[in-house]
Amino acid sequence: MPELPEVETVVRGLRGPLVGRRIVGVRFGKTDFIDDPIALGEQLPGSRIASVERFGKFINLALEPLDSANRDFHFLIHLGMTGQLTSRKPYEPVAAHTHAFVELDDGLELRYTDIRRFGRMLLVPQSNMGAFHQKVGRDPLELTEEEFLSRVGGRRARIKALLLDQKVLSGMGNIYTDESLWRVRIHPARIAANLRPRQLKSLFAAMRKVLSAAIRLRGSSISDYLDAAGSPGEYQARHRVYGREGKPCPRCRGAIRRIIVAGRGTHFCPRCQPAPRKNR
Repeated sequence: MPELPEVETVVRGLRGPLVGRRIVGVRFGKTDFIDDPIALGEQLPGSRIASVERFGKFINLALEPLDSANRDFHFLIHLGMTGQLTSRKPYEPVAAHTHAFVELDDGLELRYTDIRRFGRMLLVPQSNMGAFHQKVGRDPLELTEEEFLSRVGGRRARIKALLLDQKVLSGMGNIYTDESLWRVRIHPARIAANLRPRQLKSLFAAMRKVLSAAIRLRGSSISDYLDAAGSPGEYQARHRVYGREGKPCPRCRGAIRRIIVAGRGTHFCPRCQPAPRKNR
């Protein structure tokens, strides 16, 4: 599933082609991932793309209507597990499972491709964005160390479950949670309340460092992820534990293990990240 670095990479790749362009047409194939396809078909044409931003794992196209009497609104896109959002010229081949085409006034098309269709598209009026923001957690790259400690410290939940909870942190996912915990030698099943403040501070710093490095390398391409130009990311070559079950730990040479934590496949080093006493 595309996580914060992958979504940020797509957003940065779309800003140049999209900002300032007007939408002249919309076409759909499958629509079961769209909250209200009729509304999209009626309201998108004629609107101007004022900005392209990331909101957690959502891509946010802020739109200005053609008629100034109408209200501004936001076109939100979630890539789900296998979604791809790319800008293409109309004569370029259309990939299989492409279900949405947004035609721009310069001839380019914004295409949404999704094999499994676990993504989401919806329109949110500007007046409702405040309420939408309250439904999700803080962005890991925007909150302070103090905010991180207050959201995570003292909670009677496993640390990996908290990092994955989108109501706690918006944008974290399986890959970068495992990578961050390995860097600070914390077992993913540790209870957050049992971690010392210095451990949580180290985790906060490692998490931000991992996310920033992944953004610089345009994300991790494990299976389906491609950036806005249709190219894979490069950070998968830097993974230390994720997807490396049975391989030697880069730090201690012990074998990487895979277990289930918070319902997710979890990679860690048993030597570097000792399990809580009751789980040993």
